Amino acid sequence: MANSKTYIAEGEVPPPSQIGAALEHLASTIEQRRDAGEASYTWRLLQGKLDDVCKKISEEAAELGLAAKEAEMLDAYSADDALCDAAVDHMRYEAGDLVYHLMVLLGRFGVPADELAAELNERMRDGERAPGAIRLLEDHVKRGK
Repeated sequence: MANSKTYIAEGEVPPPSQIGAALEHLASTIEQRRDAGEASYTWRLLQGKLDDVCKKISEEAAELGLAAKEAEMLDAYSADDALCDAAVDHMRYEAGDLVYHLMVLLGRFGVPADELAAELNERMRDGERAPGAIRLLEDHVKRGK
């Protein structure tokens, strides 16, 4: 559902889950980039040194944390709503970078979006999961291992 910062293009039908569709399409795009060649940043992350993508995840996580601190500070001390709003937009941007790099890392190891969804679902209690939510087989549930 669109809010004051989002929209759905005219004539398009929204998917049942915006975040689900976005992650599925991102995972699919990342997989397609396996054959894209050196001109593709995603290809370089998939084919290059593991340290490169791991460093990007660390960098993006730190940037997200700093953006969150900035948004919190501005919310507490600034009367400028536009400035506070821009800080939250920046935080969302950094979150997007982090999710993209995380999905590249998972794709590099062949972890599909459904397995990530199953992992997240395993962290919820029975009453908290959506009906029909995908789950991990017991042999694949790892808690801090």
